Amino acid sequence: MRDIARAMEMEAASLYNHIDSKQSILNALLMDIANRFTVGMQQIQSSSLTALEQLEALIDQHVDMTVGYTDAISLVPSEWIHLEEPHLKEFVTLRKNYEDAFKAVILAAIEEGSIAEVDVDVALFSTLSTLRWLYSWYTKQGIKVELLKKELKRTLLQGLISSL
Repeated sequence: MRDIARAMEMEAASLYNHIDSKQSILNALLMDIANRFTVGMQQIQSSSLTALEQLEALIDQHVDMTVGYTDAISLVPSEWIHLEEPHLKEFVTLRKNYEDAFKAVILAAIEEGSIAEVDVDVALFSTLSTLRWLYSWYTKQGIKVELLKKELKRTLLQGLISSL
């Protein structure tokens, strides 16, 4: 709270006039990110894109969200467990729904023949793990956003497209 207050050029005690607790900050940040991902997924799934193009769009969405909301994204891999009810349950539900929708896109890509038949859970969680931790290294590398999108799509999807 002191760091936030310092960044806002105010006393930490004054911050509590605007924010009632650390929990409310955590809730606001995590739920905002979860809702943004949910809306993005809905837009991608309701588009006329092929399943492979939807996978590419999902990777792009993760890059855009990471670049645009790096600090909030950094909370997603591990800080969500500190949410209190009912927000914890809501976040877990949104996360599960997102993962299920992502899995459905992978399955659709397999069915349309644009990616190889793979273990869908391994494909899902290896892809999401890479994307969820992107915030921790991308800024240190100085990679331009469009190149990052291109290379992540190539790296993450090439193994799905190629057969061994």
